[in-house]
Amino acid sequence: MVTLKQGFVALLICSGGNLLAGLALGLMTHTLEALPGLMVLIPAAIGMRGNIFGALGSRLGTAIHSGIFELSRRREGILAQNIYVSTVLGLIMSLFLGILAWLVSLIFGLESISWTDFVVISTLGGIISGVVVLVTTVLIAVASYRWGWDADNVSTPLVTTAGDLVTIPSLYLATFVAGIPYVTPILSAILIVISMVSLIMALFSGLNIVYKVLLESLPTLLLAGLVVILAGVMVESRIKALIALPALLVMIPLFIDNSGNMGGILSARLASKLHLGLINSHRIPEPAAWREFGIIYIFGGPVFTMVGVTSHLVSRLVGLGSPGLLEMVGISLVAGLMTTTLAILVAYYIAVGTFRFGLDPDNHGIPAVTSSMDFLGIFFLIFTMVLFGLV
Repeated sequence: MVTLKQGFVALLICSGGNLLAGLALGLMTHTLEALPGLMVLIPAAIGMRGNIFGALGSRLGTAIHSGIFELSRRREGILAQNIYVSTVLGLIMSLFLGILAWLVSLIFGLESISWTDFVVISTLGGIISGVVVLVTTVLIAVASYRWGWDADNVSTPLVTTAGDLVTIPSLYLATFVAGIPYVTPILSAILIVISMVSLIMALFSGLNIVYKVLLESLPTLLLAGLVVILAGVMVESRIKALIALPALLVMIPLFIDNSGNMGGILSARLASKLHLGLINSHRIPEPAAWREFGIIYIFGGPVFTMVGVTSHLVSRLVGLGSPGLLEMVGISLVAGLMTTTLAILVAYYIAVGTFRFGLDPDNHGIPAVTSSMDFLGIFFLIFTMVLFGLV
C-alpha cells in the first residue's frame, strides 16, 4: 500500500510537469517548422536527462537502502563522486546527441539544420537543463535520506519529469544562438573541446566511483541515445500531421515519460531488491518479482487514462486542435498497454542480466529501460495513431 501511495503521488506530480512539457512542445510548432530536423533531437534530449539523472537517483537510493549514503562534501564521498560523474555524462552525451541527430537526419534524407546548430542547441540546452535536474535529484535523495521516503518509488518519476519540464524550454532558449554566422561554428568548437577535456579529466581523476560509472554507463547511454534518436526520426517523419493536430504533440512527452517512469520505478525497485537479496536473478521471474510487475500494471490504467484526458482538455483550453476526447483516451490506453508490457520484460531481464554478470543494475537498468520506452512508446503511440487514422 505504501508503494502504491508513494508511486501514485509521484506519478501524479510528474504528470502535471509532463503536461506542461507537452504543452510547450505543442506551442513550438513554428519553431519546429523553422528548424527542420529539431524533432529528431527533442525525444533523445528529453530521455537522456532521465537516463543520466534517473540512474543517479537510483544509485543514491541503493546507497540509502544499503546504509552507506552520507551527507558529505568530501571529494571521495559517494554523493560528491556521483554528482561529478553525472555532470560529465550530461555534458558528453549532449554533445553526442547533437552530432548523432545531424548524422541520422542526413542518413534518412530528412531536411535538417547544420551540424554546428545541432551541437550548440543540444549542448547548451543540456547544460541549462542538467543543472536544474541535478539539483532536483540531489534534493530528492537528501529528503529521502532524512525523512525515510523510499527513493526507488519517488526519485525516478520526479527526476525524469524535472528533465522533461526543463529540457524543452532549455532547447528552445538554445535555438536563439543557432544559425548565427561565425558565432555558432566557434561556439560549437568551444563546446566540443570543453566536453572532451571534461571526459578525459574524469577518466583520470583517480576516483573509483567516477571511473566505474563512466565505464559502465557510457556504452549503455550511447546505445540509448541512438535508439531514442531513431524514435525522433519516426516523429519527424509524421511532423506535418502532428502539427495539424497539436494535441497529439502535447501527448507525446506525457505518454513517453509516464511509460519510462513506470519502467524506471520497476527497474529501481528490482535493482535494490537484487542488491539486498530479496529477489534472485532467475530466468523465470519468481513470485516476489511478479508482485512488482503487478504494481506497474495497477499504475498503468489510471495513468494512461489521465494522459489522454488531460492532453485533450489542456489542448482545447489553449486553443490547440485535438482529434477528440475518446480518440485521445483510446490512443493512450491501447499504446500504454503494449508499452507497459514490454517495459516490464525489459526492466526485469536487464536488471537480472547485468546483476548476473557482476555489473550494477543501477547503472544499466534505468538508462536501458527509459530509452527502450522512449523508442517503443513512440513506436506504439505512432502505430496506434495510424490505427485510429489520425497520422
